[in-house]
Amino acid sequence: MAWRNQLSRNLKELRILFCQTSPASAPARSFVEKNYKDLKTLNPKLPILIRECRGIEPQMWARYDMGVEKGIRLEGLSEPQILKALEDLAKAGASTKA
Repeated sequence: MAWRNQLSRNLKELRILFCQTSPASAPARSFVEKNYKDLKTLNPKLPILIRECRGIEPQMWARYDMGVEKGIRLEGLSEPQILKALEDLAKAGASTKA
C-alpha cells in the first residue's frame, strides 16, 4: 500500500461525508475510525476533512490541482471497497500530473 504515503503528492484535499447515525454510512464511519490516523500520519500536510451531516449519502471527494474535483458515492460499499475507491482517486490525481 505504498500509494497511501503518496496521497499528498496527488491530492490537494480529501473530504469524506457521511451521516452520524444511518446504517448506509456505517462502513464510511468505520473506515474513518480505522484509517484516519494512518493516513494523516503518512500525509501530515494533506487536509483530510471529515463532514458529518444528518441524512447525507456517504461520499468521498478528492480535490486536485487547478481546483478539479472528483467524487465517489460510498453507499453500499464495504470498508475494503472504500479503501480501493481512495486508491483510485489517488491514482487519478497522479495521472493528471503526467
